Amino acid sequence: MRTSRIRTATLAAVTAALALGLTACGGSDSGSKAAGGDNAAGTAQSRSASDGGGKGGAEQANGGGDSKESARSTTASGGTDEVAGKGTTAGAQQCRGDEMLLTAVHRFAGQQGDHLLITASNKGTKPCWVTSYPDVKLGDVDSAALPHSKKDNPGGGKQITLQPGGKAYSAVNLFDYGSNNHTAQSFSLALRGADGNDGPSYSVDIQGEKSQFSWNEADVLNWSTTKPYNF
Repeated sequence: MRTSRIRTATLAAVTAALALGLTACGGSDSGSKAAGGDNAAGTAQSRSASDGGGKGGAEQANGGGDSKESARSTTASGGTDEVAGKGTTAGAQQCRGDEMLLTAVHRFAGQQGDHLLITASNKGTKPCWVTSYPDVKLGDVDSAALPHSKKDNPGGGKQITLQPGGKAYSAVNLFDYGSNNHTAQSFSLALRGADGNDGPSYSVDIQGEKSQFSWNEADVLNWSTTKPYNF
């Protein structure tokens, strides 16, 4: 009887030990899987945040949006001005006379609409801008700069950006009332800055069939990317 009780107690102890061992193993595996799942979730969340899914990502997205908005603003700003030629207007400086080819053609000589067509071409390697209307002095008898034409279209305050090779146009309207006329074959031209002040003057020779022109009154048109008077 004593031997039977010992065997029974021993078997019970072994069974209990095995059960505890199995329970411990199962708990260890379960804990390992849970820890692994937490690590994976943490990694995914970290990647999501760095890729733009979390708050940091939202800030990055906002930053990207700001960049696009900034680019859009630049484009809109550039769109306010006229542009001659293709290319970017970013960083454009005021045009300098020594980097421009300035020409003039006498049109409709002695007729109604008599004027000098002025063409300014950007011969530099970078974009530049002109604004307002050129400061023009006719011949060597009129020391005062010609006024802006009262019949001109508005918008002379905007900047016209000229890409390398780009052109802008203006015109000197000549009025001849048959008395006290002046005659010349050339004039001087200066470019105006954004503040309205003019820069150095450059002499411009007249081309065309009749290079000589006469006037007793004259005025000037704003710069434009299209030729005035439909020609």
